[in-house]
Amino acid sequence: MDISRKLNRSFGFQLTAIFLVLLVSCAWAQDGDSQQSAPAIPQQQPPVKTPEAEATVPAKTAPTAETKISPKQAADLFREVSQILQFASDDSGLPIKHQVKPKLAGRDEVVAYLEKSMAEDKDAKRLRRSELVLKKFGLLPRDFDLSKFLVALLREQIAGYYDPKKKTVNLLDWVDVAAQRPVLAHELTHALQDQSFNLDKWMRKGDVDLDTKKNPNARDVQNDETPEARQAVAEGQAMVVLVDNMLLPTGQSLMNSPEVAKALEDGMLAGTPDSIQFQSAPIYLREALTFPYRYGLEFESELLKQGGRQQAFAGALKNPPYTTRQIMEPKTYLSGERIAPLALPDFKQIFKNYDRFDIGAIGEFDVAVLIDQYAGTEASHRLYPHWRGGYYYASRPKGDPNAALGLLYVSRWSNADKAAEFAAIYAKYLPKRYLHVHDVASDAAKPVVDHEESKRLTDTHTWLTESGPVVIQIKGDTVLITESLDQATTEGLEQEVFRVALVK
Repeated sequence: MDISRKLNRSFGFQLTAIFLVLLVSCAWAQDGDSQQSAPAIPQQQPPVKTPEAEATVPAKTAPTAETKISPKQAADLFREVSQILQFASDDSGLPIKHQVKPKLAGRDEVVAYLEKSMAEDKDAKRLRRSELVLKKFGLLPRDFDLSKFLVALLREQIAGYYDPKKKTVNLLDWVDVAAQRPVLAHELTHALQDQSFNLDKWMRKGDVDLDTKKNPNARDVQNDETPEARQAVAEGQAMVVLVDNMLLPTGQSLMNSPEVAKALEDGMLAGTPDSIQFQSAPIYLREALTFPYRYGLEFESELLKQGGRQQAFAGALKNPPYTTRQIMEPKTYLSGERIAPLALPDFKQIFKNYDRFDIGAIGEFDVAVLIDQYAGTEASHRLYPHWRGGYYYASRPKGDPNAALGLLYVSRWSNADKAAEFAAIYAKYLPKRYLHVHDVASDAAKPVVDHEESKRLTDTHTWLTESGPVVIQIKGDTVLITESLDQATTEGLEQEVFRVALVK
């Protein structure tokens, strides 16, 4: 379900520097000793977090003239490329095999390229599927236009990018020269990754669009998170070099000042006062688009601490993680934890009266953001480490392309109590996703999902909505949820899902 996975498939490393302007201009969030000698960056307050369904449209402001760097400034910056490339190599341990060609691009040129990429039929279909599934889960407003938002966001935030196909680092003529230097350190790290590991091929290994597979299996679904896990490694490494480059004048580095990573992570989510598109974005998009930078930096910081530069850079590229859980909890990667994939029911047979729309993993990151939106950050941080697997299957009745999207969502947890807690959180949010929600098992004036004391949900519960029934069933450590499916299909799923769960 991760939008970052779909975006990576659509744009590749054209997205890798999307939030570097935010990073370079954001505040160091805390006043540690290391930050007292860090570069002076103006302080700011993070934006107030509002519910996704109430995402506001920013007020229009009068356009201001855009300042562009001069040809002389560009030439001077290009002359620094070799020096910064050498710094990136020394910092990462990745060798320089050849120099990297720099290119200066204008905003219109970059946006035209991105719009062209999004207009391609295959990529447009991927994004459209993602958009509708996210709306079904209530993670995007129903009237939200994802494609238009992404182009506007990229136009606002992108700071530079490395093109692995052309072997070129692209700098942007509207970004201040001082801000471009750490951007160069970041992007030239991608160039070094590319020279040793063929970055484009490395990123796409295991990246299979499940919609192209006629009968995806359990391992296919589990591997659905491979692209964003790898992207987090690539971006996390580049972030380490960016931070070390910024700290260079102070004689410090991320290795001896790990608190800097936390300051930057907080700053990435806060954004800057002029990052209007980012601050007005729904929670899921803000989290998904910063995931490879924030959690990637944290992941790489832990690898640096535990195994040094070799493990954090070349080691992680040779033996990359494959789930967002490994990125969010580096100890699971370092310990070699392996979680068995969830067994899948016979989709073809059970959904014989439906056309498949989309299928994919719901990983630890997805669950973390879903709980964050449904119940708040505290509940998310308490519960998401107990995730042990999940997938969704979206479909529509055959011959009815305008019907409500039917949904199957199965999740597994560390124990029955955590499964029951998640089920209760999911149920309580139903009234915010649907206009009409009626608990068919309750004659009370208020449905059970409204009761604050309902911290756990067990057994089977059904609600009627304007888009059809919602059924939540909990057995042991597994939660099965169906939405907008007919009774026969739901009953077939209940029997099959829990049958295969018992023989896992």
